[in-house]
Amino acid sequence: MSEKKMSSSRKHHIKSLMLSIAKGLLEEEEREQEEERGRYMAENCPALSFPRSMQELQDLSREIHHKIDVIDEERYNLEVKVNKADKEIDDLKIKVQDLMGKFKKPVLRKVRMSADAMLKALLGSKHTVNMDLRANLKQVKKEVKEEDKELRDVGDWRKNIEDKAGMDGRKKMFESEA
Repeated sequence: MSEKKMSSSRKHHIKSLMLSIAKGLLEEEEREQEEERGRYMAENCPALSFPRSMQELQDLSREIHHKIDVIDEERYNLEVKVNKADKEIDDLKIKVQDLMGKFKKPVLRKVRMSADAMLKALLGSKHTVNMDLRANLKQVKKEVKEEDKELRDVGDWRKNIEDKAGMDGRKKMFESEA
């Protein structure tokens, strides 16, 4: 498949033709939109004739308020219908997913969370649960017996070594044996 390359002047010429056609189409589309806008305004918005008396002005304002009320009712009804349709669409999507049975479980990420935070998340913020187990324990004071103190004093090997070190220590050692 040998394709011949186009010369650059031919490319520029074709490109300029395409741009000029597109420009003409855009201008025509704008004109059509303006005409459509003018037709819509003529149908829905009649020309305003300003009343000359106070009674005519009040009648005009009542008429405008009545039109506003009618339009607000229509808007509200349409909003309700749209919201109802959206809910229905969501329900149907869920049913379709259930019927298909191809629901993929999302990959769960590890989250570092304390036990207090986890219980709060599970039970909601209404329940305050404290997992500090040490707070619920009794305070117990340790009793030290006098016998234990004596055993510690006698059993301390450092004192024995210091006493036996030097001539005084050897002298005491011989005296105690004799």
